Amino acid sequence: MNTPVTVPALQARKAAGGKIAMLTAYDYPSAQLMDASGIDAILVGDSCAMVMMGRRDTLSITMDEMLHHVKMVTAGVQRALVVADMPFLSYHISPEEAVRNAGRLIAEGGAGAVKLEGPPEKRADAIRAIVNADIPVMGHLGLTPQSVHALGGYKVQGRTNEAARAIKEAAKGLEALGCFAIVLECIPAELAAEISRELSIPTIGIGAGAGCDGQILVMHDMLGWGHTKFAKTFMDVRGIMAQAFKNYVNEVKIAEFPGPEHQYGPPKKSAEHPASSKDIVEFLLSTDYSEW
Repeated sequence: MNTPVTVPALQARKAAGGKIAMLTAYDYPSAQLMDASGIDAILVGDSCAMVMMGRRDTLSITMDEMLHHVKMVTAGVQRALVVADMPFLSYHISPEEAVRNAGRLIAEGGAGAVKLEGPPEKRADAIRAIVNADIPVMGHLGLTPQSVHALGGYKVQGRTNEAARAIKEAAKGLEALGCFAIVLECIPAELAAEISRELSIPTIGIGAGAGCDGQILVMHDMLGWGHTKFAKTFMDVRGIMAQAFKNYVNEVKIAEFPGPEHQYGPPKKSAEHPASSKDIVEFLLSTDYSEW
């Protein structure tokens, strides 16, 4: 259970016919809980911009902001493979800049791999350079949120024969470039299953059906904040938190919290004469510090 999950381990999982469970995380306590639950891989997604920062899309998150969250996640993980999203424009300008930014996510952030979006005809140079620097790369096809303006919105991809063929060829191209896995987002389930059968590397689906080698969801979507067709609420943590906040506000206003059990007792009565060094030592040795 405590053996670290590696890139070769995930690839071996596919070869053995097993499934891969993956979620996004953006902070220490969430990552720690996921890791203890047996999650295989954690993506520190650029979705952080939307679900943690309240922004309209993923495009504005910076390298420094991503690094901040990657560091928090890796601090809480002992077993799962941590994959860091490369933010918009961090790998688009030149292969050299792509390697430099990927290297920061690994060396400074502590991630075990990076993820970037797009097909080989756009990302080949960046992927090749990062892989040549011995940094594992996860690809991402279908609905690629960093291309939301070019795509005309958050829409299902691959619905025409031509579009489906392009995604399939792109997946094969990413495998040939050295990607160790590919996220398939919002494409028809039949297409995703076909791609998964034809690749030797794992596919991780999000809104791509059960035929993928693994699944990923945005953490907030599966905890009650989700509004998309493919997101299942596994527990309504959002509702639980909302009720907890209401309970707190109510108890404070009616003076029910804090109760006696949440308060410290009166100070101990001091001696009438000045304390000697012996008295001080005895006091320190007899004090129950667990109550502090």
